[in-house]
Amino acid sequence: MTQSSPYDPPAPAPRSSGRRRPVPPRVYRRRRAAVLLGLTLVVAAGVGFVLARPDDPATPRSVAGQLPEGGGVGAHAPVPDKPRPVPSVGAGRFVAASGGTPVQGVDGPLHRYRVVVEQGTGQDPDEFAASVDGTLGDPRSWIASGELRVQRVAEAAAADFTIYLATPVTSERMCAEGGLRTEGYTSCRLPGQVIINLARWTEAVPDYGAPLDVYRTYVINHEVGHEFGELHEACPGPGQPAPVMQQQTYGLEGCLANAWPYLDGRRYAGDVIP
Repeated sequence: MTQSSPYDPPAPAPRSSGRRRPVPPRVYRRRRAAVLLGLTLVVAAGVGFVLARPDDPATPRSVAGQLPEGGGVGAHAPVPDKPRPVPSVGAGRFVAASGGTPVQGVDGPLHRYRVVVEQGTGQDPDEFAASVDGTLGDPRSWIASGELRVQRVAEAAAADFTIYLATPVTSERMCAEGGLRTEGYTSCRLPGQVIINLARWTEAVPDYGAPLDVYRTYVINHEVGHEFGELHEACPGPGQPAPVMQQQTYGLEGCLANAWPYLDGRRYAGDVIP
């Protein structure tokens, strides 16, 4: 004796002499529903086999947490984050980075500096300070001379100079107070004030030919170099490294981007521009 499955058609009604015995409506409805369900499952299984056979090399396969290669039907590739626009103006008020650093350098006068960031720039004061500390404490920076030392402090009263990260409008206004014209484009230095233009910090300059981190290191060393008494210098020649005191923001004049005042342990410089 065999049992019927949902996929088998209903058994025919037994024959009798004369006419067929009528099927009660309730039984008829049950049988019809069973047949329709069976047909639906058969069709669905067949379609699934055709569209997504696991041994089909053309079938995209998913990995946990990933889309199939090519994205799959209806999938959307992740949209990269758009760079945030640089604000041209901020609050005109500054927030200081917290804490300080040990003394960097081996000998010479100690220059204490403070780091502040304009409110409304979207920049974290401690992150900016970490970049500044890493630059000024590097053995290729100004401490390589063995004639000066540096240290970041938190209190304004303890600082010999302050390094500002300011929006283009604020930096232009601050530089203009000391008689310098930057047109909101460049950074500048006034006695006791190193003013870094936010747009240059986040975007560098066109055709610089080096990563953003190189430009950031350059602009800190360049403006702090002025605080230490250094003057502008010229490009020594095409294809040579640009002196850190060259105005690299305005162009390299055939030189190659360079962020450090000391190369291979020696002071690297060009002719001084009066």
